[in-house]
Order: sequence, then structure tokens, then C-alpha cells
Amino acid sequence: MSAINVTQVQVLNNPQMFMTPLQFEIQYECLQPLANDLEWKLTYVGSAESDAHDQVLDTVLVGPVAVGSYKFVFQADPPDVSRIPQSDILGVTVLLLTCSYNDVEFIRVGYYVNNDYHDQFEELRENPPATVQIDKVVRNILEEKPRVTRFPCEFDTPSIPTASGMEGEAGGTMMGEDMENVQPGYGYDADAAAKMGYDQQQGYADQQQGFGFAAGHGPTEVQY
Repeated sequence: MSAINVTQVQVLNNPQMFMTPLQFEIQYECLQPLANDLEWKLTYVGSAESDAHDQVLDTVLVGPVAVGSYKFVFQADPPDVSRIPQSDILGVTVLLLTCSYNDVEFIRVGYYVNNDYHDQFEELRENPPATVQIDKVVRNILEEKPRVTRFPCEFDTPSIPTASGMEGEAGGTMMGEDMENVQPGYGYDADAAAKMGYDQQQGYADQQQGFGFAAGHGPTEVQY
């Protein structure tokens, strides 16, 4: 059982203009004391064609962590548009919220993001200029169906390998869900799917949609 149980991630201030900071309200439970920090990271996928355009928007360290329930707001600046190919600024891309312990990633929450000109600039949609007018672009994080992928992590208690456990390490727990069902209307992108933790041959390592908690539900204190 994982020492950290992420119970909810809520996207705040969405949709919003592209250059507005991103905000995520994160709730999680710590089930055993952890001696070191949790590392939360937010990554913007600039292009499905190459990792070279990925941008780590911000990283925050939280810890040491005592047993209990926590909530905090993770805010990050928007991506640097100059590092994104012009052809990839508009349209659908991916945001990745990850958490690691001792440099081992144990959860990845992937969101599809749709960037398009604001409704009041319909003429720009119909006749887009060669250079994107970023001050007129709206960022819409498709928060209804986050892709949650969990990975094995020993935290501070090394596990004892077993025959069944060693078999599971090869591919994790396979859910076998088709990516075409993740976000109807946007289709399947193998490169974007891989960023979110998907392998076409193996599927996801212990993957699911959402967290099973109602949006907005939860405590108001940092620790309670």
C-alpha cells in the first residue's frame, strides 16, 4: 500500500487566458511518517513530436511529512511561448502533474489542454496569423477526466520481493483502457498518450480516470 494517497486534484481558475498562472488545489493523505520531501512537479508538453519542447513550469518540495491529511495550492507560471513551436501553440496538448519521493515518481496526473483564440476573436480562428497572438489565446484544461497513473514506490520501507510481486514489476497493473475513450472529440495521439504514462502494448501501470471524490469537497486547512 502506498504511503501517500492523493485524494483530489482540483484545477482552479479555469478556463483562463494562456498567460495566466496555473493553479491546482491538491489534497492527499500521508499514511506513514516520511523522512524526506515529496517533490511535486508540473510539466507542460510543448510538442508531441519532441521532448525538447517540454517545460517544467515549477517544482515544490513538501516535507518531512507526518501522518495526516493535507491540502495546498500549487501555482506555476505559464509556459515560455518562445520555446514552443508556433505550429504547436494552438490545439490540444498535455499537462503533467507528478509527485516523487527519493527521485521515484509514484503518481502522474495527466490533463489534456485545449488552446484556442477567445470567442470574441472569431476572425483569428478562421484566418489564423502566422505568428500566434498569445494575448488573445484561452487555455482550457480538460479537468473532467484526468488520467491518473500510479507507479510502485517503496518510500521508507523496502519491500520483500515475492514471486507474484516480481511478475507485477514487469508491467504493473494493466487496466487496458483505450485512449480513444479518454477525451471524446479529441481523438488518440500516441505521443501525447505516452507522456501521460500509456504504452500501446502494455496499457497503464495502475491507471484510472479521476480520483473518485466530488469536486470542491475537502478540508480548508493545510493539515487537519
